[in-house]
Amino acid sequence: MKIKADEIVSVLKKEIDGYSRDLEMDEVGSVLEVGDGIARVYGLRNVMSGELLEFPHKVFGLALNLEETSVGAVLMGDYTELREGDEVKRTGRVMSVPVGDAMIGRVVNPLGEPVVRSGSQLL
Repeated sequence: MKIKADEIVSVLKKEIDGYSRDLEMDEVGSVLEVGDGIARVYGLRNVMSGELLEFPHKVFGLALNLEETSVGAVLMGDYTELREGDEVKRTGRVMSVPVGDAMIGRVVNPLGEPVVRSGSQLL
């Protein structure tokens, strides 16, 4: 079996034409300390006041206290699993809650996520 150079070239051209480079960059920091629903975070140089921060274990925080070397964030969710050194990501979004007819009569948490009713207690 003989391989022809023009076949190889056409296959390579097809692969190159279909190539896309998806590059995503996240600005990450690390937890310095956690206590009383507040986290101090190091390494988020470009964070905005009011920006949502993503912590491990599906915990979010609201960046409020922007200092020269750290950020103070109010934590929303069960923060008892967070530890010093945990990674924190910027979301690029300021805190917001959806509005509209679908929200009428709904019970939501501070992130606007519905609180599910289980039995007679709210979770």
